[in-house]
Amino acid sequence: MNVKRTFGTILTILGIAGMIYTGYELINKSSGYTTLGVVGIIGLIFFFSGIGLVKNTRDES
Repeated sequence: MNVKRTFGTILTILGIAGMIYTGYELINKSSGYTTLGVVGIIGLIFFFSGIGLVKNTRDES
């Protein structure tokens, strides 16, 4: 498996985890909105960059 594709998968999983954490804490009405905003934005960046890496990397066997 390609290193870029593996790294893209890891970034995607971290992005999903960050977005789930942000959503869970917002539903529970956590008081740290600034921290949640930062985690949510970083989660989105990780998610979309990971998807981009997986999508744009060719398989070379």
